[in-house]
Amino acid sequence: MDHQAIKQLLPAYVDEELGIAETLVIDRHLVDCLDCQHDCMEQRSVRDLVKRHVGQTHAPVHLAERIYTALAIERAPPPARPRRAAWLSIGLAMASLCVAALGSGYYLGLSSASKPVSEEIVSSHIRSLQVDHLVDVASSDQHVVKPWFNGKLDFSPPVIDLAAQGFALTGGRLDFLAGRQVAVLIYRHDRHFINLYAWPGDDPDAPLRMQQERGYHLVRWTAGKMHYWAISDLAPAELKVFAASLRAGS
Repeated sequence: MDHQAIKQLLPAYVDEELGIAETLVIDRHLVDCLDCQHDCMEQRSVRDLVKRHVGQTHAPVHLAERIYTALAIERAPPPARPRRAAWLSIGLAMASLCVAALGSGYYLGLSSASKPVSEEIVSSHIRSLQVDHLVDVASSDQHVVKPWFNGKLDFSPPVIDLAAQGFALTGGRLDFLAGRQVAVLIYRHDRHFINLYAWPGDDPDAPLRMQQERGYHLVRWTAGKMHYWAISDLAPAELKVFAASLRAGS
């Protein structure tokens, strides 16, 4: 798929309307294409702006009557008409469903729409293992890895040494996730690699939450205005120990 074709698919990609194959192709393209990264970030920003400023809409009283009338036309014979209070209940219920459906199309918050983000993370984790691109900077020294990100990101990711806890720092890299560039720190426990994704946000601190996607275990949390996601094929208990150690260290 060429550059122009991907640019045409970006709106559908942002709205999560593409299939897995096309999504993976665009994921790979965005890692290296700054132009498409910029377009993608702008489109996500517009969507987030709409999400923040579109409030709930309450259905007017006459809406229930209009809805009932439209439904009655489609039926033969029409059912007995309910009382006005019932009309209002029907209208409010249907309006609430419409508002909920509209909101879900724009919403990308991590707190209640984590599945799309988790799918991006799983795909990124698999790519890093398949193409042998775990690290852009290879080092076990946090004082080497942390300065490497300077000038490459608009934030400074925390880099914690967890060797004493059994999780050796291997290095770091850049990736594109959730509509922006993120920092990825790589740790190793025995023969298992852990990809830790970090980027800033305004959400309040949130506790550790575990989940499983496509055979991999993931844990996410928010602390100090930073979002963290860790993924590995480690056992859930071991991954939780890693996340708890990292959170305590940061």
